[in-house]
Amino acid sequence: MLKKLASLLLLGAAVVTSAQAAPPAAPERELKVGFVPGPYIDEFKLGVQPELEKKGYRIRYYEFSTGLEANSAVFKGDIDANVMQHAVFLASYNERNKTDLVGIVQVPTPPMGLYSRKHKDLNNLKKGFTVAVPNDPVNLQRALWILQRLGWIRIRENKPVDVTELDVVENKVGLKLLLLENAQGPRALDDADFVAIQGNFAIFAKLKLSDAFILEDMKPPYINVVAVKKTRQDEPYGRDIAQAYRSENFQKAIRSDRFYDGFALPDYFSSKDRDDRNLKLGKN
Repeated sequence: MLKKLASLLLLGAAVVTSAQAAPPAAPERELKVGFVPGPYIDEFKLGVQPELEKKGYRIRYYEFSTGLEANSAVFKGDIDANVMQHAVFLASYNERNKTDLVGIVQVPTPPMGLYSRKHKDLNNLKKGFTVAVPNDPVNLQRALWILQRLGWIRIRENKPVDVTELDVVENKVGLKLLLLENAQGPRALDDADFVAIQGNFAIFAKLKLSDAFILEDMKPPYINVVAVKKTRQDEPYGRDIAQAYRSENFQKAIRSDRFYDGFALPDYFSSKDRDDRNLKLGKN
């Protein structure tokens, strides 16, 4: 009987020791991330969220109508990060609003393109045809670069934050510019002859990049970034988000989905990946 009791005590001690030695479960951390209409929330759910969940994060998603709202939420601390803007727009926003948001990692980004429901080609256009373009200076400049590549206009160089329609110094085809809020581009297809639509809004409106007559030649400053407040950029969550985007699992998820054909890819993708995806899928 005494031997049996001693054995039970030893077993109990072993169980207690084992329980004490087991590492504590990682505490769940809530991460608040904001998005505007477009593909970025799907990218995040596809390849970033699984990586963050491995580290104990619980993701809470916030959707905003405009980038101004999303940036304000980050600056005020209502959310931890947003995914919806390129570095040039971010710098312009900071300058105009005296804020201190910074980009921590680039994300796959669909380019701006020129779309139409009224024309099947770019031939025999009558003088006075209309082209709707974004009214914010940074994205207006991108639209004007597209029109210049087509040979329709010539523009002077200017700082992105200072660009206006007056920077068109030569209008070779007699087009008329219609300035409108960026997110309204897809709706303008029913009225304007052509519309320069930012990639995320085009995709949200179920347009295909291959439907564009021409896509912009997107360079790194115009590839979108994850933005956080500067004072928080060195916190663990920022590093973890960047690592999740750079992970092989995220890259594999993007490579294996043909939806991302035509997207501009960040430099952490291989040069072959970028060459394969950065195709000019427009009609011209």
